[in-house]
Amino acid sequence: MLEGKRAVVTGASAGIGEAVARDLAARGARVLLVARRADRLEALANDIGPNAATLAIDVGSPDSAQRMLDAAAAQFGGADILINNAGVFRVGPLDSFDLDGLGPMIALNYEAPVRACYVFARAMKAQGAGAIINISSIGANLTAPGSGVYGGLKRALEIFSDTLRIELAGTGVRVGIVAPGSTATEIFDHLPADRRARATEGLTPLAPADVAAAVRFLLEQPEHANIPHLRIYSSGQQH
Repeated sequence: MLEGKRAVVTGASAGIGEAVARDLAARGARVLLVARRADRLEALANDIGPNAATLAIDVGSPDSAQRMLDAAAAQFGGADILINNAGVFRVGPLDSFDLDGLGPMIALNYEAPVRACYVFARAMKAQGAGAIINISSIGANLTAPGSGVYGGLKRALEIFSDTLRIELAGTGVRVGIVAPGSTATEIFDHLPADRRARATEGLTPLAPADVAAAVRFLLEQPEHANIPHLRIYSSGQQH
């Protein structure tokens, strides 16, 4: 079902984004790899082969959505799939939370996927078909000290996504959310060692490939079916 589809994946230079891109390409999709780190994108594209193209940009910039659509059109003639995966994980207690990082976090975790959804959904609606999947987090439904900004932005993204799904009903454009639990990616690298250890204590984290399989499950549903929300947890996760 993915053979020949034209996909755009943000945050593709590592982690979940890289795994999703590899998984889609392995099933015959053509994939535009989007992230800031050009060297990693080029290495991934070389590994995937002729079905991959790259666009090294800051996804958090206001013009990124149109640039991604333009690049997909130039490389593949358009886009059938958008995976909004790029994001940043910043948590911290009241007394030390980095307020200077608030703007960039909002821009990347919420504003960027919203802009991309609108730009791509308009194009997909015009062509009568398409699929948008936004990568959220189980943090959208958890209340934990220090995680209010991250969780709040993911929750906002989920509400937006479901509203967009309803708005696009009957157009041939599907919208869904994949919300993973603790996943072995770079997202925890900036945390102090003790906090990183607590984040995965007593469990085997998900692998990025596990999340990629969940994304593929949504995409491979028949065209008349739309799974709006899929959560995937590590089997040892207790929250």
